[in-house]
Amino acid sequence: MAIELPKDVRTEAIASIERYFRENTDEPIGNIAAGGLLGFFLEEIGPAIYNQAVADVQERLQARVAEVDLEVHEDPFTYWRKFDRQAKPRK
Repeated sequence: MAIELPKDVRTEAIASIERYFRENTDEPIGNIAAGGLLGFFLEEIGPAIYNQAVADVQERLQARVAEVDLEVHEDPFTYWRKFDRQAKPRK
């Protein structure tokens, strides 16, 4: 599955890559080269990051599902308890 970025996100990512090269290397990178580098990262490294994110979400969801019984549990046979609390003990 190809990882696609919305146009505005892609534009910001390219600008960020250009800035990174400007501030951290002796060689500036142009817009087209930065776009190519972004495309490479998305195709080559993006799936590994995506797969890890999916695994993290699955783990969190499984933990939440395991706790559903604690969150929504209701004790059965509680009707008479409200009367038992109100009743005075007989001697």
